[in-house]
Amino acid sequence: MKEQKTTHLEEIVALKRIEGQIRGIQKMIEEKRYCIDIITQISSVEGAIRRVEKNILNRHLRGCVRESFSRENKEDKEKKIEEIIDVLQKFGNQK
Repeated sequence: MKEQKTTHLEEIVALKRIEGQIRGIQKMIEEKRYCIDIITQISSVEGAIRRVEKNILNRHLRGCVRESFSRENKEDKEKKIEEIIDVLQKFGNQK
C-alpha cells in the first residue's frame, strides 16, 4: 500500500452519518417500509458517498498530484497521470 500524504479526517463525520443512514435503511427493511421510501434513502446514501469520493479525489489532485508535478521527476509525473486516468476509467462511469 502507498504512503498516505494527505489526511481525510474531514470525511469521518460524513461517513458516520452515512453509516447511520445505512442502519436506518436496514431498519426500514426490517419494518417492511414502503419500497419507494427505501429507494429514496438508498439514493441519498449514494449521493453522500459520491460527495465523500469527490472530496477525497479533489484533495488528492490538489495535494499529492500537485506535489508530484512540482518536482522535476518526469517518471513521477507520468505515474500520477496514469493513476488519474485509471481512477477516472474505473469510477467515471458511475451514476
